[in-house]
Amino acid sequence: MPTRRILRLSGADTEDFLQGLVTNDIRKLDQGLVYAAILSPQGKYLADFFLKRDGASILLDVAEPLADGLVKRLSMYKLRADVTIGDSDLHLQRGTGPAPEGSLPDPRHPALGWRAYVQAAESDDGSDWDAIRVAHCIPETGIELTGDSYILEAGFEALNGVDFRKGCYVGQEVTARMKHKTELRKGLAKVTIEGSAAPGTEITADGKTVGTLHTRSGDHAIAYLRFDRAGGALQAGAARVRMD
Repeated sequence: MPTRRILRLSGADTEDFLQGLVTNDIRKLDQGLVYAAILSPQGKYLADFFLKRDGASILLDVAEPLADGLVKRLSMYKLRADVTIGDSDLHLQRGTGPAPEGSLPDPRHPALGWRAYVQAAESDDGSDWDAIRVAHCIPETGIELTGDSYILEAGFEALNGVDFRKGCYVGQEVTARMKHKTELRKGLAKVTIEGSAAPGTEITADGKTVGTLHTRSGDHAIAYLRFDRAGGALQAGAARVRMD
């Protein structure tokens, strides 16, 4: 089964509709792929995706497990807007090697290579995506990004996934307050691990829980940490952990 679903949004109101909902500025579509998320009114993550202009319509590239829920959410907000939401006949191809014609750079980080949308079956070039993500602390849908996530704690600003000048969108007030009025006390960080510790293992300091281990690649991993408690010696089960 494909890991991604490519939706197509069309209609005269499509760009204005998305501009009022998603975390990034739709006007950036003129420059290439746009990475964005849709949030709850309380500012929590619901789904992340890529947007691409395709003629008079916009393609939306989302993880398959989130696709039905995202379509339902978008349809709820659509009301009487001239927007049609449906599946496309396209599939994702991606890689980190030479970019084929028609592909576009992944906007999150240069190390993530390119993405292309074609009628052939979904495929990639065999890149070690987990190793790349861990090296650059890039979260993945359903792993580091869940319904409890706040996008600034997940690094969306560094990933070009949020625009603070675009104006209002759902969840914008909470996101802006986290940006301008508080120092992040929790969030994703790259850590080094000495020993055996599986993803999902609690990270502790002096016996108190300070975070959770997520994607691991070799001796490094992405962890969600409470920064004010994670400055000293950390443990994940029997393994030793330290922030990079």
